[in-house]
Amino acid sequence: MRWEQLFDDLEAQLQAAEQRAHGLEVADRTRRERSRVGLAERLLGQRAGQVQLVLRGGYEVVGPVVDVGDGWVLIRGERRTAALVPLAAVELARGLTAATAAGSSVARAKRFGLGFALRALSRDRATVVLGTVGGRWLTGTIDAVGADWIELAEHPEDLPRRDRNVVAATVVAMDAMAVARSR
Repeated sequence: MRWEQLFDDLEAQLQAAEQRAHGLEVADRTRRERSRVGLAERLLGQRAGQVQLVLRGGYEVVGPVVDVGDGWVLIRGERRTAALVPLAAVELARGLTAATAAGSSVARAKRFGLGFALRALSRDRATVVLGTVGGRWLTGTIDAVGADWIELAEHPEDLPRRDRNVVAATVVAMDAMAVARSR
């Protein structure tokens, strides 16, 4: 009888040790997998979900995630507005769940960089209100998009982009851009 109790006790200790080792391995794998997930994948997992982004320069963007690309996120704002946010300008994000995007969505998003999104705004001749990481607001139409800069024809928001309405042609480094809002 004593031998059976001894063997039962040893077997229980072995099972407990195996469960602890398994738990540690699962936790380590989870940490390792999370370390490979970028902010873009987290935001892609929130498509149509409400998020709050606090940006460099003191800006805040709240709304559902519409799309994510390589280095940017598009958030739907109030009254049919949209905010294009470079991921480099994001200081913190609230409202994210643990969900991440599937591989095919991530691969698609990596094909479309910030320049691609800015060229779409330029092509549409949309009036944008551009916030810089230094806290400045500029309003106008994007005339050109370079490798790491945009040229903004500054004009009043309520006037179309016409030579007579342009007050300045300003080149903005993409690294200095915190948000571009458009209708």
